[in-house]
Amino acid sequence: MSDSALSPITIVVTDDGPLEVNGPFQLMTESGEVIEVPAGEPVYLCRCGGSTDKPFCDGTHSQIGFEGARKAVAQADAAGK
Repeated sequence: MSDSALSPITIVVTDDGPLEVNGPFQLMTESGEVIEVPAGEPVYLCRCGGSTDKPFCDGTHSQIGFEGARKAVAQADAAGK
């Protein structure tokens, strides 16, 4: 049985922060170049667009006031009522 069958890949959408990716996976550029990631450790991918270490999170989201889509939509809906 392969490792991926034993350890599913999970992606957690953190509140107002990065995507946390766990499990055996391969990260690649658009052109197919493999981006090395530490095996067996979670990887945090930028979701705010402000990281200087893309595709990885560098914590910029906390400095620029990034709000995840769910919170932002909920706030917009509440403001529109």
